[in-house]
Amino acid sequence: MVEALRTIGEHGIVGDLETVALVARDGTIDYLCWPTLDSPTVFADLLDPGRGGAFEIQPDLAEPRHLQLYVPDTNVLVTRWMGKNGSAEVVDLMPQPEARQRTGHGTRGLIRRLTVTSGTMAFTVRCAPRFDYAREIPQVAAIEGGVRFGGHDTALDFFSSAALETKEGCALARFTLSKGESAWFFLGASGMPCPDEAAILAQIEATTHAWRSWHALSTYTGRWREQVLRSALTLKLLTSARHGSIAAAATFSLPEAEGWERNWDYRATWIRDASFTVYAFLRLGFTDEANRFNHWVGARVVAAERDHPLRIMYALDGSATAQEQELPHLAGYADSRPVRIGNAAQQQIQLDIYGELLDSAYLSNKYGDPIHYQGWQHVCTIVDYVIKHWNEPDAGIWEMRSAPRHFLHSRVMCWVALDRAIRLAKKRSLPAPLVAWAQARDEIVADIWTNFRHPEHGYFVQERGGTELDAALLMMPLVRFVSSTDPVWLQTLDAIGEQLCDDGLVYRYRVDDGLGGDEGAFTTCTFWYTECLARAGRLDEARVHMAKGLAYANHLGLFAEEVDVRGLPLGNFPQALSHLAFISAAYFLDRRLDPAYRPVWQP
Repeated sequence: MVEALRTIGEHGIVGDLETVALVARDGTIDYLCWPTLDSPTVFADLLDPGRGGAFEIQPDLAEPRHLQLYVPDTNVLVTRWMGKNGSAEVVDLMPQPEARQRTGHGTRGLIRRLTVTSGTMAFTVRCAPRFDYAREIPQVAAIEGGVRFGGHDTALDFFSSAALETKEGCALARFTLSKGESAWFFLGASGMPCPDEAAILAQIEATTHAWRSWHALSTYTGRWREQVLRSALTLKLLTSARHGSIAAAATFSLPEAEGWERNWDYRATWIRDASFTVYAFLRLGFTDEANRFNHWVGARVVAAERDHPLRIMYALDGSATAQEQELPHLAGYADSRPVRIGNAAQQQIQLDIYGELLDSAYLSNKYGDPIHYQGWQHVCTIVDYVIKHWNEPDAGIWEMRSAPRHFLHSRVMCWVALDRAIRLAKKRSLPAPLVAWAQARDEIVADIWTNFRHPEHGYFVQERGGTELDAALLMMPLVRFVSSTDPVWLQTLDAIGEQLCDDGLVYRYRVDDGLGGDEGAFTTCTFWYTECLARAGRLDEARVHMAKGLAYANHLGLFAEEVDVRGLPLGNFPQALSHLAFISAAYFLDRRLDPAYRPVWQP
């Protein structure tokens, strides 16, 4: 088993809008992909302790207490060791493009600045990268001010204010600091000269300023503001400054059920997840991220429309994602095998993505840049595809690796695609066969109300002709397919509460999906359920569920994909969908709790 301090939730995250690193509460960086978030790892001890590679800072301090916090309004992380005889802290960050431009230090990398805050203590620092998913131990060579880790396809320079010694595949520093004294370390792209203390401090200051400047753009002033903007900062870390794409999660192969095979790679841009993220950014006032993603996805539509309008996921640069493969040399988190990279779900048909995409396009037109004529032509291409295929089976939102089925969530999102296209055409006076589109939209409505109801109880069900529930149905009132107070919907909401909820946790479904092990509750669904309660006017219940959902965040306010029966994080971390569902629920519940709240007609 993994040591207690290295569990999934016991981490913070830093990044530079191209990649991210996870920092454990004991100060170890045990996860980093380089040079981009979807590149091979250089540190992966989180997936195989002792083999995957890590960057460790170990103070000689008996039984220290470990604390972590973010410098307010930033993604600059502080990890503290507090003992009876002394205390110390390390500041971790990755300078983002704006900070590098401001200081004139253009090389990307990871900065760690260690300071003793009381007493005197000895430290051992060990930087041991393992390239290519720990399949390559790098060569170590001395350079001016540090060492170079060299591999077949990767080279990283490691600089330190402390003297370094080398061993096979690693660099070590041993030193002692007293109160007020500091040491710094820089790991980054090969070829830059060794920085000095002034350069390191300038990068820290510039990065802090850059994050605070971005944070200040938010227009959100409601309840849970600190948690909401921490989620926004986390989502920002998952965006690509170069491309405008948005990753679904920072990690790969962290298990949804420990010791089993539910281990997937989420380091890609899912059209669904990224479209939801656009909604969250727009609600908080971050319109630039929404506009850049729309430009990115527009290029994907242009490239694909000849044979298929859209893939369900893409690599961050817009290319096809890597084929799924297993890494048998890695033990996996908590012995959860196999460790997978790439994702075979890229070949699936998931019809719901067109609804999420056109909903984000509609909202972007409402709150961001208006659509141009060529972009509208591509929307029409998507609508034509949906009209042709909406009545076909697919793999659904949960990407079940079984025979395609007629899922209600997919059907609803096909309705959303048509509905938002019709609204957008009317709003912008855009040319469209509105009568034909409306007829197809209404056919979907009739199909859902006729064929997706429980034969005995009458509430909505997961698939056509079935009897099982699915937490994805919680999207129905959120996308305004059904009134949040419709009697059939309220029956459905109550049934989900009885069958899929457990003390504030919400499970996706209870059906056999063909995979071993019982997965955890899905964090996103907990917040969807909260928002549905609020929209139904059940505010006291909604507030309790919101409080419980927030309790499942980690010590820094970060959400994993899932939560186990003990309330501990499972799955990839941090997960974009979890954070944006929380933002949506917080945004609506805050409005609904306002004494001056009055329902607004939604055009």
